[in-house]
Amino acid sequence: MPSTSRRSTPLPDPIDEASRRPRRRLLGTIASASALALAGGATARAQSATTAGAWPIRPIRLIHPWAAGGGGDIVARLLAEKMRAELGQPVLVENRPGAGGNVGAELAARQPPDGYTIMTTAAGFSIAPALYRTLTYDPLKDFVPVTKMATAPLLVLVRADSPLRTMADLVAMARRDPKGVTFGSFGNGSPSHLIGERINRLAGISMTHVPYTGGGAATDLQGGSLTIAILDALSQTPQVKAGKLRALALNGPNRLPTLPDVPTLTESGIPFDLVGWHAMFAPAGTPPEIVGRLNEVVNRILATPDVRSRMFEVALFPVQPPTTPAQWSEMFRADVQAWAELVRSSGATIN
Repeated sequence: MPSTSRRSTPLPDPIDEASRRPRRRLLGTIASASALALAGGATARAQSATTAGAWPIRPIRLIHPWAAGGGGDIVARLLAEKMRAELGQPVLVENRPGAGGNVGAELAARQPPDGYTIMTTAAGFSIAPALYRTLTYDPLKDFVPVTKMATAPLLVLVRADSPLRTMADLVAMARRDPKGVTFGSFGNGSPSHLIGERINRLAGISMTHVPYTGGGAATDLQGGSLTIAILDALSQTPQVKAGKLRALALNGPNRLPTLPDVPTLTESGIPFDLVGWHAMFAPAGTPPEIVGRLNEVVNRILATPDVRSRMFEVALFPVQPPTTPAQWSEMFRADVQAWAELVRSSGATIN
C-alpha cells in the first residue's frame, strides 16, 4: 500500500513568539495614540469651527477706556449700533476712563478671550508702555489687533487776535524769545505734549510746555495765558469756525475737509506725519476666526457713506484702504516704537 504522508503545521517557537508580543503591544499602543491624536485634532478643529460659526450667541461687551462724548466714544457707539444689525446681538458700550486709558485697558486685558469682550481705544494706548513705569498690562502681548478705524489729527491753535498766522511766524517768535512762548497740552506724555516737543526739536526752538487736564488749555488759550495750544480737532473745530481761535496747522498727512485752508505740519515746513488714531482690539487668545469676522464686519461698516460722513463731521479720517488684523498688528508695533522714541526724546514720564 502506498504510504501517505501528512505535512504537519510547525508549532510556534516559544522564544520567537515571546519576542513578538512586546512588538505587537508597542505597535498597538502607537496606533491607538495616533488615532487618539488625530481624533483630538479633529475634535479641536470642529470645536473651533463650531465656536466661530456660532459666535455670537449673546451680547458683546465693548470697553472704551475713555470718557463719554469724545471722538472715540462717538465712533464706538456708532459702531455698536451698526454691529448689532450685522451680528444679530447687542453690542454694549462700557466707558471705563482713568489713568490715561489704562484703567479700561487693564480691565479688557483680563477678560476671557472668547469674542464677547472687545475694546476700542486711542493712540495713548501705544504710548503707555514707554510713558508708565508700572503698567499692569502689555499692549503688544495682552491684546490682538482687530482693525484700525480712523486717524485723529490735532490742531496747533492760537487766539483769533494773535499776530501768529503761520507756523513760520510761531518759529520766528520762539527764536526771538526762547522762554516766552508756551504751549498747552492735554497733559504730560499725551500726544499733544509729544507733538509739541517734536515741533521744538524739528524747528530748533524751545517752547515751554504747560500740561492741563480737561478743557483747561482751551480756556487759558482764549484768555491769553498761553501762546498756543495743541488740542483735538473734534472739540476745537467749532471754536475755529466761530472765529474764537485760529488753527495754524494740524498733524498727519491730510488736511481736514471741515478746515480745508489749514495746512499740515509737513506742508508748513515741519516734517511730522505721525498722527493719533482710533482702533479695535480683543484680548490675546481670541480665536482667529472671530478676530477675522470682527475685522470684516467693522471694515464693512466703516466703508458705508453715512458712517464715513459722520466721522468726517467729528474731525476724524476713516481708514482707507481697510486694514487686516495682520496689517494693523504690524502698523501698531511700528506706532509703539515711534511714540516711544518721542517719549524718550521728550523726557516725559508718569509714575
